Amino acid sequence: MTADARKVPSGRLARLGAFGQIAAGVAGSVVTQGARALANGERPNLSDLLLTPANATRVTDQLSRLRGAAMKLGQMISLDAGDMLPPELTVILARLRDSAHVMPPAQLEKVLAASWGAGWRRRFRRFDARPVAAASIGQVHRAELPDGRVLAIKVQYPGVARSIDADVDNVATLLKLSGLLPASLDVAPLLTEAKRQLHEEADYQREAAQMTRYADLLADDPRFVVPRPALDLTGPSVLAMDYIAARPIESLETAPEVQRNQVMEALLGLVLRELFEFGFMQTDPNFANYRWQDASGRIVVLDFGAARAVDPAVTRDYAALMAAGLRGDSAAVRAALIRVGFISQAQFEHHGAVLDRIIAVILDQLQRIERFDFADRAFVEKIRAEVPTIAADRANWHIPPAEALFVQRKISGTVLLAVRMKAQLPLQAMLAPYADL
Repeated sequence: MTADARKVPSGRLARLGAFGQIAAGVAGSVVTQGARALANGERPNLSDLLLTPANATRVTDQLSRLRGAAMKLGQMISLDAGDMLPPELTVILARLRDSAHVMPPAQLEKVLAASWGAGWRRRFRRFDARPVAAASIGQVHRAELPDGRVLAIKVQYPGVARSIDADVDNVATLLKLSGLLPASLDVAPLLTEAKRQLHEEADYQREAAQMTRYADLLADDPRFVVPRPALDLTGPSVLAMDYIAARPIESLETAPEVQRNQVMEALLGLVLRELFEFGFMQTDPNFANYRWQDASGRIVVLDFGAARAVDPAVTRDYAALMAAGLRGDSAAVRAALIRVGFISQAQFEHHGAVLDRIIAVILDQLQRIERFDFADRAFVEKIRAEVPTIAADRANWHIPPAEALFVQRKISGTVLLAVRMKAQLPLQAMLAPYADL
């Protein structure tokens, strides 16, 4: 891990000041670059001035320093709304997925002493001070108990939980003020849901319960392994669980084709079970949440802060959408897309021909390929060629309902991993049992 140690701003004023630094720095850059353009006889474009490399670095550095909801929301937007946002903004936000800082030792000591007491080190045979992973809400340390049990200890950054609402509002304000999101776009429902999910993710006792539930659901599936929490060491801001030695799942992209296909069939099959059987889904698509255990040949599933129940209505709508797709019924696909909320009625009224062409490309792909080749992205380019027409119509931009968005986020993340693995799967056969449930 290459993350640097930087103190996490935990106070409300310190975090607000960081957002002020972002706004002031970007504004100063816009003025400077705009004046330079005018001096050269050019007419400056606001979007071009906002999305300079210097501003991209400035925004990314500050949000990664804040961590918490500020960084998490940037990651979520870059994953979930990449087709809606301008590509330059997507690139800026995507950088947050690879940006992480860790707490300095003194700050870490203070957090753990608050959770476990001043003599907390006596509870362990060994505690590695350098984290093995760092993310938006917390960092992970390896530790060993006196009885030999090896644990992964997730420690939450100070101030993260109480700063969620303000951080989400501040990020949304920055996006609005930038002019990159139209003033008419109602982002309030998505922000409300983002706050709710982030509060859930910041509750490590809740995550321990979700982890246990997920482990029970997969207890009889030999393809997967899920850690169990150590409840006596777990609190609202510290989560202790089994440490499972494994390597990144994406490292299998160089494995034999048969193995890659087996792994991706298991992972995509798991998504289908979550949606249609469990009614319970781990909705974070980060590749780091899946790892490969060489010794057992099993997939390790991690991070249950974003695990949540799936609305039965969403399950029914997805089943109807899949059934329509497998039948090749474009009219039914159109109706299902509106019902799920991926496309609005207004968008179909304004761009019906474009959307019908996109649907036709997808249906053609589904109907003629029994073993779906995720590495063949030719059809994606056909879809992308149609998207700018819809994206340019800012008056009719549309955000899907949060319940569907979080499910689709998991599906899209799994598909991206299948693309990276160059998997070939019997997609029709996998989907058919769940169509029109």
